[in-house]
Amino acid sequence: MAITLDAITLPEDLSWTDEYSWSPVVQNSEFTLTGALILEEGTQQAGRPITLQSPAGGAWTTRATAEALRAKLLANNDMTLTLHDGRAFTVRWRHGDTPLEAAPVLEGLADPDTDTLYDLTLRLLEI
Repeated sequence: MAITLDAITLPEDLSWTDEYSWSPVVQNSEFTLTGALILEEGTQQAGRPITLQSPAGGAWTTRATAEALRAKLLANNDMTLTLHDGRAFTVRWRHGDTPLEAAPVLEGLADPDTDTLYDLTLRLLEI
């Protein structure tokens, strides 16, 4: 099964690089003047980062797909990300970071066409 962002088909080999680096539990701690610990914990309802990245030497996409992703970025709407294992997430672009990176595989092309290959990084946020 392919990875899709709404109707855009993404490379199947994109890696979710931060899948296990986020916890929904948030914690705040402070000490009182007497040295006692005050600990507050809660569970986040949303905000999980989803970074999809091309691995070294693979998962390239075309310039046409990069342009379609850029149009999605500029529209700034909720999107549905469906992974190859069938899991689906409602996401938005993570504008606090660079939300979309597309770098040509072969550098120095003065006039790339729609089939030129690009390495891809998408930084999304589950909402």
